[in-house]
Amino acid sequence: MRVLLIGANGYIGRFVADRLLADPAVQLTALGRGDDADVRFDLATGSPGALTRFLDAVHPGVVVNCAGATRGGARELTRHNTVAVATVCEALRRSGCGARLVQVGCSAEYGPSQPGSSTAEDAVPRPGGPYGVSKLAATELVLGSGLDAVVLRVFSPAGPGTPAGSPLGRLAEAMRRAMQSGDGELRLGGLGAQRDFVDVRDVARAVHAASLSAAQGVINIGSGRAVRLRDAAATLARVAGYGGALHELDAPPGALRPTIGHPRTESLGHRVDALGHHRSDALGQHRPDPLQSRGERTDPEHATPAPHPYPDGCGSWQQADVRTARDRLGWRPRIALEESLADIWMEAACRI
Repeated sequence: MRVLLIGANGYIGRFVADRLLADPAVQLTALGRGDDADVRFDLATGSPGALTRFLDAVHPGVVVNCAGATRGGARELTRHNTVAVATVCEALRRSGCGARLVQVGCSAEYGPSQPGSSTAEDAVPRPGGPYGVSKLAATELVLGSGLDAVVLRVFSPAGPGTPAGSPLGRLAEAMRRAMQSGDGELRLGGLGAQRDFVDVRDVARAVHAASLSAAQGVINIGSGRAVRLRDAAATLARVAGYGGALHELDAPPGALRPTIGHPRTESLGHRVDALGHHRSDALGQHRPDPLQSRGERTDPEHATPAPHPYPDGCGSWQQADVRTARDRLGWRPRIALEESLADIWMEAACRI
């Protein structure tokens, strides 16, 4: 089976490439903007006609699109997430290869959901930001293309290779800095959100399964279980062996800001200040601390935190209904979140 993989350099694409290359029945060609791609092509600026000529020459049986942008303004996101997919769909319609399209979508297309609920594929999408809007537009283009196509709506991917700018990546980096400098307290914000984390290697298995299946439409890929960020932080501290205290900055109004994990141990050192003259918020922005700037000590029990929501526009809760993936792809997640976090920490610890 000839597979054309678009976006093999990306976070998910790298693991999809590894998974497909491990299948002796797959002949893989990578298309992308980087020098290491088999074929260099920019979907955001290239013409459908040029891509059609390449498809006719290679004649793949499956096209997997893992390309896209997660950061940037609305214009950039639209160009890389929507216009690029329009180019792929139009090229496939023009081509005589008859390839199946596997599009990697995102749970941000759904937007906020009711706490305690599981989001199924028939939920009405209400994306809460430009990223989700650009991905939803791409999904609509795929579904309306008339192609043999499936869209995998991936919830919150985690595991090795997690981008340093993601919430879990920032959390690991803040913990690494704290351990490197011997700080005994780590103050974190944005830990109230609950997300459905799925290991990126399980996502790659789902893409492989979708490539071989006849399933069409939208299929959720997640663990089926929402996890609060503060619980993920406590697990990460445990696997990292961090013995300090994790203080949550933005606890609910009227509630005490909890200490996560171990109580403070004085011998572990002073309160964390991960970036010198900035107060560290591992899941948000680094912002100046006015008390520190005057040379005064900030009392973590009386500091005024600024909330930093999980940056996907999906509010406080997301949890996938993954029954369709089980029934139509024969897919279930295999890798527990603790293993994913351990792999994230292993990569962060290598920077110490």
